[in-house]
Order: sequence, then C-alpha cells, then structure tokens
Amino acid sequence: MIERLKPWWSQRSPRERVMLLVMAALLIVTLGWLLFVRPMGDALADARARHDRAVVARGEAGEQAAAIAALEKRGAPRLPEPINSWLEKKAGEAGFAVARVDPVGADKATVVINVVRPQAFFGWVSDRETRDGLIVDALKASTNNDATLAVEATFRVRPQ
Repeated sequence: MIERLKPWWSQRSPRERVMLLVMAALLIVTLGWLLFVRPMGDALADARARHDRAVVARGEAGEQAAAIAALEKRGAPRLPEPINSWLEKKAGEAGFAVARVDPVGADKATVVINVVRPQAFFGWVSDRETRDGLIVDALKASTNNDATLAVEATFRVRPQ
C-alpha cells in the first residue's frame, strides 16, 4: 500500500504536501478528541454525578437510621383501646369509608378500604407507624377505575 502512495506523494508540490500533513494532523487531533478525550470527560462527569447521588443517599440513610433509633429508644406508645377499634376510629377520623376491620389476634388487625386516594392513604399509614407505633405487616392494593385504590392492610403493634 505504501508503495502505491509513494508516486502519488512525489507528484504533489511542497505546498500540497504541507497542507496534506496539516490536514492529517488535524484529523488525528479531532479523532483523538472524539474517541478519547470526550468519552473520558463524560465518564468522569457520570462518576461525579453517581458519587453525588451516593453521598445524598448515605446522608438520607443516616437520617433514617437516627429516626429509627429514636423510635426504638422511646418505645412504642400504648394504644388506649384494642387495635381493631383504634384503627377503625383513626380511619374514620381521616375520612376513609372503611369496609371492615378484622382483628387477627390481640396485637394485629386488618383494615379493608374499597376506595381511597393513594396519597391520603399512605400518609395515614405513615402516621400510624410514627404516632401510634404500629407496623404494616401486609399490604395489598389494587387500582380502581377512577385513580383510587382498594386496599387491605394488616397492622400489628410494635413490640415494647
């Protein structure tokens, strides 16, 4: 291949040879930039973004661990009445139309609500966990046709 290019190269004037060498150098620099420098820069930016997300996640996990430790330290509050009547009362206060509340032993109960907005329900569940010391043991949710949920949630009292 080089033998075929030698006559072609020798037919070029010195000015053309310089221009071809400059063009080849610019082509090499451009390809080097596109094939090595830019991908490395993108990889570095991605690594920095992943690191930032990991730092934030670690901070959030630390906050959650501290919150859990505080909950464990203060212990679970005592419910003033059996869990099934307590859940029915709290669901009624939240405005939920409770289909039924079934006791499953002394420290467990299942709440069935046929129509509930997801945001309201999961906020209520969070309140039961933090304020009343209840733990969600099981949760089944299915969507209704009107962007609401039908839920069946089993709560249990957190051990002291």
